[in-house]
Amino acid sequence: MPKYLITYHGGEGMPDDPEQRQQAIAAFGAWAQGVGAAMVDPGAPLGEARAVSAAGVTAAPPSEPIAGYTVLQTDSLDDALGLVKDHPFVARGGSLHVSETISP
Repeated sequence: MPKYLITYHGGEGMPDDPEQRQQAIAAFGAWAQGVGAAMVDPGAPLGEARAVSAAGVTAAPPSEPIAGYTVLQTDSLDDALGLVKDHPFVARGGSLHVSETISP
C-alpha cells in the first residue's frame, strides 16, 4: 500500500494565544483520530530551514516553505486526498501538498 507525504504550506502557523493553540491541537487530534489506521506518522510543525546543494548551504527558498508534515498510507492518491480535505490546517488558511512516496 503506498505512503503519502503531506506537506503543510502557508497559513498562519500555530497561534500564539495559548487557548487558540490548544484549539488547533485539539482540531488536529480530532482529524488524526478520524484518519485512523491510515496515519503512519502524525508528523510535526517545522521551524527554520536551510538548503544544501553543490553551491553549499543557503537559506531555504522562501517561495514554498514547508510548515509541517504528516505521512499517510492509503490505497490511492484519491484516498489520501479524501482524508486531508477536511484537515484543520486548511481551515486556518494553509494548503496541503500530497505526494506519493516511491519505494525502491
